[in-house]
Amino acid sequence: MSAPVEKLTKKQLKADHPTWCPGCGDFAVLASFFNVVQKLGIPHEKVVCVAGIGCSSRFPYFVNAHGIHFIHGRALPLATGISLSRPDLHVFVFGGDGDGFSIGGNHLNHAARKNVNLSYVVMDNQVYGLTKNQTSPTTPIGRRSKTDPRGAIDRPINPMAQLVASGATFIARTHAAQVKHMNEMFERAILHPGFAVVETLSECTMFFPGAFDSGNPRKGGAFDLVDETSRNMECTAEAMQLAEETEIAPPGKFGVYLEAHRPTKNDLENEWLKDAQAKTADLAPKDLLRKRFAAMR
Repeated sequence: MSAPVEKLTKKQLKADHPTWCPGCGDFAVLASFFNVVQKLGIPHEKVVCVAGIGCSSRFPYFVNAHGIHFIHGRALPLATGISLSRPDLHVFVFGGDGDGFSIGGNHLNHAARKNVNLSYVVMDNQVYGLTKNQTSPTTPIGRRSKTDPRGAIDRPINPMAQLVASGATFIARTHAAQVKHMNEMFERAILHPGFAVVETLSECTMFFPGAFDSGNPRKGGAFDLVDETSRNMECTAEAMQLAEETEIAPPGKFGVYLEAHRPTKNDLENEWLKDAQAKTADLAPKDLLRKRFAAMR
């Protein structure tokens, strides 16, 4: 009889002390991640954290689990390989608006459309904070920075609209100051089979303080939730309409924008491998690979 699995504690999950600036919203995101992983009872050895470059991408350093800090914008391709080769693991990807929507935007679209089984948290602070205040893909028009001293003139992207168009099967939006809601969004994203992404508004108190006060009731804003009871959660048209509200009437709605169900790339590739093995006398994967390489000569 096997011994009962020990419940994972926050003390076991914590690694180095976070080095973010005081008041940064990313602290709350990290705490929420710890809470949800503990609640779901994910085995310690099954947790994998992947990140690119940026303040938020320091995440793996602060989590005592399998983790890797990859090059700028390329966290998702690496995470895809991990997820496909080790479907037993829970793969988490962390990044910011620059890493996800700028240099990594192309990879985001392809990982989403393939419906790779992983959870992606984008901590959007609407500024390049690590490099000390430059305009990012989500910086609002008119905001001054080191790269736009007279104010940003380029139209910012709409993260939610891009995510809906990408083909992701679970898309949600939350606010780092709304911890209970953030916990719920993270939990639902982790439990969703497929590519699940949560855009989290995370204030940079050093270079863009007050950026998300409009979505924080404690700062005089409004935290309006998506009404899931009156809409089709698998309809991309309805999700896109919600996404457009973030431009028409900022800060827009918070909650789950889309929750669709279709086969994951992991499941589809596994079926393909099983079929290939059945046609080759159940050869081991490495032997199948050798046979394929031989055929290519």
